[in-house]
Amino acid sequence: MRLLAIDTAAEACSAALLVDGEVRSRYLYAPRQHGELILSLMDQLLVEAGLALRDLDALAFGRGPGAFTGVRIATGVVQGAAFGADLPVVAVSNLAALAQRHFREQGCRRVLAAFDARMGEVYWGAFAIDAAGLARPQGEEQVALPAAVVVPLGGDWHGAGSGWGTHVEALRLRVGTALASVTADLLCHAQDVALLGAAYLEEGGARVAEQALPVYLRDQVAWKKST
Repeated sequence: MRLLAIDTAAEACSAALLVDGEVRSRYLYAPRQHGELILSLMDQLLVEAGLALRDLDALAFGRGPGAFTGVRIATGVVQGAAFGADLPVVAVSNLAALAQRHFREQGCRRVLAAFDARMGEVYWGAFAIDAAGLARPQGEEQVALPAAVVVPLGGDWHGAGSGWGTHVEALRLRVGTALASVTADLLCHAQDVALLGAAYLEEGGARVAEQALPVYLRDQVAWKKST
């Protein structure tokens, strides 16, 4: 399998190329520079591997939740590249990708991923690592006040993401003794978007370019309340 993944949903800008199980990546901490950098990172990886976009099987991207502008950049870049090369696209949750990175780097198998959503809220998702080593959701993702997030049953949960930095006391109180650790400074990496994207592709999760859409949990909540 040959898959190129990108992520620009937070302060980090990254791209990763998965070729037959091996991953090469580029990762830069570059707030507000994603639009200037991401195409260059993608091109570097393809040139290094001696590949063109048309040689790939699919593209993957971090579809949110995250910073509005960053998620839009990733969506637009992937849509344009997919149209031009006639490639399918796989959308990957940024919360899932964060949980995947936490497992890849620290080995924790139960992760409560949280991004600061501003307005006193967090983007929230609970994930467990399955037998194949992939982060799988344990319930729906949500945007909520820290005191209202849904915590699955059981213990040994590990907090990850900026939401734990901004709202650590409220989230600790909410999770209680089920919380084992917190890593608040962890950001998403395209390497993990690639790993999850490849699995979703094999499971039939690819879409045509025009269906590669961002996910804004707050917009979904507002729409549900208005209906």
